[in-house]
Amino acid sequence: MKTLLLSMAMGAAFTAQAANVDVKITNATDGIYFTPLIVAAHSPDAYLFRTGEAASADVEAMAEGGDISGLVALAEGVGADVQANPAEGILDPGASTSTTLYANHGDVLSIAAMLLPSNDAFIGVDSWKIPKKKGTYVIKANGYDAGTEANDELAGSVPTPPFITFGEGGTGVDTEVANSTVHIHPGNLGDTDATGGLSDFDSTKHRWLNPVAIITVTVY
Repeated sequence: MKTLLLSMAMGAAFTAQAANVDVKITNATDGIYFTPLIVAAHSPDAYLFRTGEAASADVEAMAEGGDISGLVALAEGVGADVQANPAEGILDPGASTSTTLYANHGDVLSIAAMLLPSNDAFIGVDSWKIPKKKGTYVIKANGYDAGTEANDELAGSVPTPPFITFGEGGTGVDTEVANSTVHIHPGNLGDTDATGGLSDFDSTKHRWLNPVAIITVTVY
């Protein structure tokens, strides 16, 4: 009987200390695409990015070119449970992807991916505390500016995948970085002039406002 009680107590303690967490990410924009995502459950002592701080080289690589390899290595190096590229490529506007993480008691959730088209915008969830109580929770995730590149919105300054139609001849929206730390992105400006104007982005498709993603977290 004592052995059974001890076993039950150990099982209860284990349940209280760890949980499986399902994470569903929905692209809530009309015409913006997400590059491969990094989704990680990790200790609150670590982080992928911080608002108000200069972006690391790994954040810059993600925000300007969609390269999450450096952030994945960083997260794995601190013992995070990491899911890289759960959508297996680009996450289209309105589409969703899901993944499952194993979280220890006290862990936090971080998510990042570049927004296309943009100079250095990214979807970001920074160290959201994973609840201990089982249930379903919703996060409205913002788009952030890495502060590493001027938001000129010119095709020559951004990745130009074939599934996005760019204008040409734009003179540039911004010519310099006004805030060199990670901050909330003001959104693309764009215009409707395909052969000139300020921007090479189409304002009827590529403007956006926050939030850019809806994250549904289910704790078991």
